[in-house]
Amino acid sequence: MDLRELKALIALMCKTGLVELEIQDQESRVRLVRSPSSNVTEVSSRPPVAAHVPAPTPAASHAGSLGQEPELGPGQVLVRSPMVGTFYRAPSPDTAPFVNEGDVVKKGQPLCIIEAMKMMNEIAAEVAGKVSRILCENAQPIEYGQPLMVLDTQ
Repeated sequence: MDLRELKALIALMCKTGLVELEIQDQESRVRLVRSPSSNVTEVSSRPPVAAHVPAPTPAASHAGSLGQEPELGPGQVLVRSPMVGTFYRAPSPDTAPFVNEGDVVKKGQPLCIIEAMKMMNEIAAEVAGKVSRILCENAQPIEYGQPLMVLDTQ
């Protein structure tokens, strides 16, 4: 794959809002990953691995379309889905969940996985705190901006 083709793929990702794209042919494999809120792109020829995607803060108008918002107390933070996909509490069916209600988490610690288009995306804690509530069931389909968990930061 030449530079011109890579630039075209990057432009396509920016235009369509894609966060991740992987293409493989007989000669090469290219994986492009970008943060939803930036134009930084990583080019890799390694096999795919689960990627950490930070959760953006969705617009307040979007929240109403997701149903009832959980009420937050003082010092509580809502963890929202950064994408459409399937919510998983554990890295595989035969392993323990990343977190349970009552667990204390550090900033950057994985909380769950969202599968989108056969890609596993780890969702990490943006703040340190205690998992107060888990709002989704394992293997539940979720929408962009949907509340996943409530963290107590106090």
